[in-house]
Amino acid sequence: MQIVRDINALRNLFAATTEQTFQGELGVANPRFTDYLVDLLMRFLRYDSLHKVRNATGQRLYEVTDMLEEAEERTDLPRREVYRHIGDYSLFWTGLYPEALKQKQKSNRRDHLVDYFQQGKRSYYLASRYDEAPYHEEATILRWLSDEFELCSYGLQRVRQEWDKLIAETDHPEHN
Repeated sequence: MQIVRDINALRNLFAATTEQTFQGELGVANPRFTDYLVDLLMRFLRYDSLHKVRNATGQRLYEVTDMLEEAEERTDLPRREVYRHIGDYSLFWTGLYPEALKQKQKSNRRDHLVDYFQQGKRSYYLASRYDEAPYHEEATILRWLSDEFELCSYGLQRVRQEWDKLIAETDHPEHN
């Protein structure tokens, strides 16, 4: 029961900070969009969800370059899912942990020359093209994410700053 309460509290925290940032600060009043972002954050709490794309032999793919190659090997809806994941993955790193991109793009990595912003936009766009039922509503959100990727990344950077403030307040309550 405690885990369920903790997960619900975490979801509520993600929802509050995401809504405050996107609706209050950035003027993006689209509950379906903020719900999508909260779901993305909840999904990526699990490491196996962050790295869910696997190749034909079952190996997890950790680099966008490898995920893009895998997307091209797939057809229809499985391809859509890989592109959606690349968009989510790129948004997650550019928005919440942009400092980690230096490590992910070191010269010895396959992603050395990958532009996470460009690939995130492109992948969301490609996933949005699968807009038949039951994906029609999500396709609209994915297209918006593609069009506004930079704004979304910036917004998630602001969300992260809010989390960091909350953590600092929790660690040092005398500063409240």
